[in-house]
Amino acid sequence: MGLSDGEWQLVLNVWGKVEADLAGNGQEVLIRLFKNHSETLEKFDKFKNLKSEDEMKASEDLKKHGTTVLTALGGILKKKGQHEAEIKPLAQSHATKHKIPMAYLEFISEAIIEVLKCKYPGDFGADAQGAMSKALELFRNDIAAKYKELGFQG
Repeated sequence: MGLSDGEWQLVLNVWGKVEADLAGNGQEVLIRLFKNHSETLEKFDKFKNLKSEDEMKASEDLKKHGTTVLTALGGILKKKGQHEAEIKPLAQSHATKHKIPMAYLEFISEAIIEVLKCKYPGDFGADAQGAMSKALELFRNDIAAKYKELGFQG
């Protein structure tokens, strides 16, 4: 399930907008994730104590982690599916250290799509949404394959 050159272009065009405000976008993605799927908050020792959206918005650690997440994802997306070198250590840490279930990667993918729809409606129409969904699915499928290799039942 690869993406066409045109689909990758749509993904990378909107990602350029995302990178203009990595901290803000990353923070919004994590807040959306935690609001929509509160169980995911338990995987983050630094954020477990953040109970309200205002507390999340005020957290510099949350903003930093959001930047880290979107920076890593951007590096993967820019590889246009040729991301083996980037996926391997990510899968390793998420499987063995953090024990992040695959469902949580689906949840954050949904949060990314929702945030992009809200923040960039002019650049993130149906075609771009479809392309981004495919790119995130490709990423998740490759992470899942690595999880399997590692014996993690995420």
